[in-house]
Amino acid sequence: MIEIATSSTTTTLVVAGDLDLAERDQFPEIAARVVGLRRQLLVIDMCRVTFMDSTGAAFLISLADSGRKRGGATVLRGADDRDLFVLEVCGALDLFRIDTDHQCEQSDPTTGATPVQLPQRPRPA
Repeated sequence: MIEIATSSTTTTLVVAGDLDLAERDQFPEIAARVVGLRRQLLVIDMCRVTFMDSTGAAFLISLADSGRKRGGATVLRGADDRDLFVLEVCGALDLFRIDTDHQCEQSDPTTGATPVQLPQRPRPA
């Protein structure tokens, strides 16, 4: 599942689940919507991505490349080492800014609810 949120300067994609060949049918529509919004900053929240293959990487690369051609930037938030490795193997890691300060957790500052740490994906051995 991919959700799109916008502000006056930023588009945020929140990705949950697999970002792979099985999901590719939705990629062109999402890419068209993101490009059509024409925001300078694209933030891709990957905290809930469970798996990404080269098809998912190609989707992210196309989004980053479209933004770069318009003078924008693409930030990856919550990407784990495996996701970054896939992008590096594709030779595209330099298209992204990596948010190293982001913590993948949920909290509600208005209610003071205790943050809940999201489950971490298993790391390959």
